[in-house]
Amino acid sequence: MNTALNTQAVAATLATHEDVQQYMLSVGQAARQASYQLARISTQEKNAALAAIADQLQQQRAALVEANAQDLERGRANGLSEAMLDRLTLTDARIDSMIEGVLQIVELPDPIGTITDLHYRPEGFQLGKMRVPLGVIGIIYESRPNVTIDAAALCLKSGNATILRGGSEAIHSNQAIAACIQAGLAASGLPAEAVQVVKTTDRAAVGELISMPRYVDVIIPRGGKGLIERISAEARVPVIKHLDGICHVYIDDAADLEKAINVAYNAKTQRYGTCNTMETLLVAASVAEKVLPALAKQYQETGVELRGCAQTCALLPHVVQAATSEDWDTEYLAPILSIKVVSGLDEAIAHIRDHSSQHTDSIITENWSHARRFMAEVDSSSVMVNASTRLADGFVYGLGAEIGISTDKFHARGPVGLEGLTSQKYIVLGEGHIRN
Repeated sequence: MNTALNTQAVAATLATHEDVQQYMLSVGQAARQASYQLARISTQEKNAALAAIADQLQQQRAALVEANAQDLERGRANGLSEAMLDRLTLTDARIDSMIEGVLQIVELPDPIGTITDLHYRPEGFQLGKMRVPLGVIGIIYESRPNVTIDAAALCLKSGNATILRGGSEAIHSNQAIAACIQAGLAASGLPAEAVQVVKTTDRAAVGELISMPRYVDVIIPRGGKGLIERISAEARVPVIKHLDGICHVYIDDAADLEKAINVAYNAKTQRYGTCNTMETLLVAASVAEKVLPALAKQYQETGVELRGCAQTCALLPHVVQAATSEDWDTEYLAPILSIKVVSGLDEAIAHIRDHSSQHTDSIITENWSHARRFMAEVDSSSVMVNASTRLADGFVYGLGAEIGISTDKFHARGPVGLEGLTSQKYIVLGEGHIRN
């Protein structure tokens, strides 16, 4: 798979803005036509295509790693951060995870065509709701090439055509994955336009994609806050989004301290460059002296830089540097953690309300009344009790994979899996009924 040559060939034809417009218009039109075909295919046909795609990923492992190596080499040369390089890297384990994610989606129930709430109305006809695809989904993302396969598989299973626009830093990886997808679709007799990976790195393509309501039904951006703010501000198509992941763990005064240390350590260090990684640790003052020294030792051994409030600095002199006001609103995506000692549950909830991005927040406590208050009053897409924020993931939640996290309150919220990529319409079953 000579993905670099394919990419250069397409990019060379897009010399002007008009070329980009025409290219994206053709992509949108083809996606719309493909969506009509996908709306009528069976679950068995979808599953056969997904299995074929998973088989292609397995067969082309070496090509995927080779293409990814080109992106990593260029990323290092361009000064990408270690967190960004981590998000970009395709290891054997991550390829395994990609394949497993596709196969899990094969096993998931197909929501399309499901009829619920069917009941007779007094007039004698039946009324219900049918689950249907959204149509054409545009996905704009950065760094992580695994998003290409996760998004393609979820959209295909939910009956949607999809247009994928990855970042320029992953162009070789994304085109290699796209080749596997196209081969799987061809082997299954499904239209190639069901999944299209945009081949140009021209940023004007993003502007075109988010401005085609005739051909695109929903946009899902995944990436940095700047990207998502731009998409949200400029899109003429509905957007499912979250801006950033400023996630908190609060260690309550009624916490099991061994449990608290394990969860707080995992929430920060299991992986740094993800949106569900803890960025701020809140600790009740009554247990701070008992829990913070032990936690700080573990964080130091792992190389985590600690920034804290005045009380934290006093408890951990020479270990913690003073936090600034900006630290409480920063998604580090790096081995940096801000720590604040709070008086108790009320102050913890108030801090989260002021600084959380409404992604994922967790309380560690053995007091069920405190847990219930936290779940009721913290307004995030995932709220946890005695659990690491790293669990907020579509794969872990049993969705097979996720297309992103939504912190919106309409349509979809939290990890967006198959059902989040569908809508419902009313159906009426009559026997010649008319309205008098």
